[in-house]
Amino acid sequence: MITWRRLTEEDFPLLRSWLAQPHVARWWHHETSPEAVVRDFGPAARGEEPSEDLLALLDGRPFGLVQRSRLADYPDYQAELAAIVPVPDEAVTIDYLIGDPGQVGKGLGTLMIRSIVERTWVELPDASCVLVPVAAGNLASWNALRKAGLRRVAAGELEPDHPEDDRDHYLYRIDRPTPP
Repeated sequence: MITWRRLTEEDFPLLRSWLAQPHVARWWHHETSPEAVVRDFGPAARGEEPSEDLLALLDGRPFGLVQRSRLADYPDYQAELAAIVPVPDEAVTIDYLIGDPGQVGKGLGTLMIRSIVERTWVELPDASCVLVPVAAGNLASWNALRKAGLRRVAAGELEPDHPEDDRDHYLYRIDRPTPP
């Protein structure tokens, strides 16, 4: 059973260690200095940013992170995605990582994505869909999205998160279930 809580500044040392892990650093090109983590994650942790940084916990122990935001809160990013695929005003996006290297390759990415999507329908009742861009070369990530029930709806060029990657991305989407 995955549980969730907001990332706090007390979690930053753990987050720094995760961002430095080779399997994370390959796709999350991020500075790991204390100052960089405070700069980039502090506003959301303090509630000053509209996005949410959520720790995923398994049996009470953190193993992953999900960033969740409404695309309308980030109009430049929304416009970048809208150049490839229609983006509803109520669309939500996520980014995610499994930080604990001992938990990689066990299916937790799929479970984490499925869990945050289900929470999104409850916690954000106006969210129409979850739309997730992923680097085309990140097979593990887009495979986890697919297994979690998202479907590939487009392919196009976006600015890569990591300088080693090209601009090729896939966009995955899941729509809010319709009531019976």
